[in-house]
Amino acid sequence: MDRKQEGERGSVWDGQQKQAEYTVKDTASGQVNALAGEVMQLARDQIIVNMRFLDVALSRLKQEPKLGFGGAAADGGRLCYDPVWLLKQYKKERDYPVRLYLHVLLHYVFYHSFAYGEKEQELWDLAADAAVENVILEMGLHMAVLETDAEARNKLHYLKEDVGVLTAERIYRYLKNNPVSNRERVRWSRLFCRDAHVYWHEQEELSITEEQWKKVSERIKADLKSFSKDKNRSESLEKNLAEATKDRYNYAQILQKFTVMGEDIQVNDDEFDYIYYTYGLSEYGNMPLVEPLEYKDVKKVKEFVIALDTSASCRGETVKEFVRKTYSILKGTENFFQKINVHIIQCDNEVQSDTKITGAEDFDAFMKEGKLKGFGSTDFRPVFAYVEKLAAEGEFENLKGLIYFTDGYGIYPPQMPGYDTIFVFLDENNQRPELPPWAIGIVLQEEDFLQGTDG
Repeated sequence: MDRKQEGERGSVWDGQQKQAEYTVKDTASGQVNALAGEVMQLARDQIIVNMRFLDVALSRLKQEPKLGFGGAAADGGRLCYDPVWLLKQYKKERDYPVRLYLHVLLHYVFYHSFAYGEKEQELWDLAADAAVENVILEMGLHMAVLETDAEARNKLHYLKEDVGVLTAERIYRYLKNNPVSNRERVRWSRLFCRDAHVYWHEQEELSITEEQWKKVSERIKADLKSFSKDKNRSESLEKNLAEATKDRYNYAQILQKFTVMGEDIQVNDDEFDYIYYTYGLSEYGNMPLVEPLEYKDVKKVKEFVIALDTSASCRGETVKEFVRKTYSILKGTENFFQKINVHIIQCDNEVQSDTKITGAEDFDAFMKEGKLKGFGSTDFRPVFAYVEKLAAEGEFENLKGLIYFTDGYGIYPPQMPGYDTIFVFLDENNQRPELPPWAIGIVLQEEDFLQGTDG
């Protein structure tokens, strides 16, 4: 490969198209389609025999030969492949069809195509392909071995040292923060790319929706416990499934649970009659017949408690970023009443501080001058007792909610409080104590806070 080629996007897709230089008239299309179909069916059967937990996913992805296509691509319901190209790949490496089938299948099991419109597409292609290939290699499948596996494993080994668990989201963030050269992108594509993502742009036309694939992934997650005790065990498979199947929350919408009805000083457009108003102005000069109502009933945040777990396991910068994000969502005039009463309570195994916020100036002062206190063990009960004490003293008129930012390793209060409670965790962890039935638990990624993403 010369320097000019190295500087180009040397994707497998480009190679696939070059391999497809043939004319249909020179091809016995019926025989080619039949033979390629048998190869793909054999690949499908091998996957079912060795990985029964993927049977439902395989049933959702139909095979479709496409002469002249030059490669392979999927649209959520169909795996389209060029029969001539597939047979050439099969002749070169017998395990390639199995590897291709698995690669495409896992893209949808992990929802990679559904995040395409939100990402820088070329980097997301690289990240999604690397994540899928890492799972396949980690499973150690004897029927899906390629010549480049040793080199790919070596690359993924060093990538894991920098990234940790190799999910597409984590790899994508790494690539965003650590740009790679064109030459390195060519190498990534050669090692990890199996299919083109040309149909990922057309999500509205998918025959199988994201919600349907989510049900498939949930089923796989459950079946793994039954079908994969030791065989084909893969930590990355489980981590990617956990990432894919976790509930996605719109943080701003969650905070709507803490709104209350009240009168706010603003024009009530629903009750104001502009006809009479403008008629008075035209007939009598500056004397409108109807004055606009200066209030209306709206749902906004008036009183709110943010509890911060300042035990040793919660890092200070992450805690502050969470507070900043939460307040930035709520501080707009459409969300806050003009007069607010927000308490930011710091607690480890006892309440360390309580900062009252009545407006933007108070919050800015807290973020600039406030210090996190505590860093002992975790006990959630003191916060709830303290809030009850404030309510008894008349500090709150109608407290609607408390949101507790924590790692989850603490003692929960036994009784349900008289307001909604949300516990926000940084990651999925089945080892922490079980959440009380009256509380809402959500998982938010630490990387999202540290990068200051929008809610």
